[in-house]
Amino acid sequence: MLLAAYGQQHWWPADSAFEMMVGAILTQNTNWQNVEKAITQLKAVDALDAQTMLDMDEARLRELIHPSGFFRQKAARLRLLCSFYLEQGREQGIKNLPDARASLLSLNGIGPETADSMLLYALGTPVFVVDAYTRRIFARLGLTAADATYSELQEYFHAQLDKDVSLYKEFHALIVQHAKHYCRVKPLCTHCPLGPSCPAIIS
Repeated sequence: MLLAAYGQQHWWPADSAFEMMVGAILTQNTNWQNVEKAITQLKAVDALDAQTMLDMDEARLRELIHPSGFFRQKAARLRLLCSFYLEQGREQGIKNLPDARASLLSLNGIGPETADSMLLYALGTPVFVVDAYTRRIFARLGLTAADATYSELQEYFHAQLDKDVSLYKEFHALIVQHAKHYCRVKPLCTHCPLGPSCPAIIS
């Protein structure tokens, strides 16, 4: 139903795997429009590069990513990611680690959602990304518990969907679109494409 309503998304927007990884950190606690501003500023000075970010004065990096918010924390997290990225041999080296997810989670400031976004969108690993939109929509549909843990929600999707990178990307992108259009914090239930199957619908 979501595919029929919104069409294919071809998401996540980025020119490279490294840009996707940077974006996964910058999007923490903000919206994508703010991330795009920060990415644009990094690109404008040729700073969307791991070694460049490490060599750059941290105050300058904070200035460039300022639009994404929490720029002090995110600058420190980006520099940790850059060090890890280069030490492991860039994206291919990370992908070949015995447990890439555990290695990413060991970095300060990278939690399950951020790590899984990197794994799925940058490294092509079939792992489903769970976010607040996913939790909201599927709890309202009565398919998952509102208080389910991240792992429980992820296991639900892994059990329901074929283990396929393209499918995971597309489904996650459709969930994001639906949450923005209809299943907001204050839902807009009128004309919602999932309305006929949603027990939480507000008439």
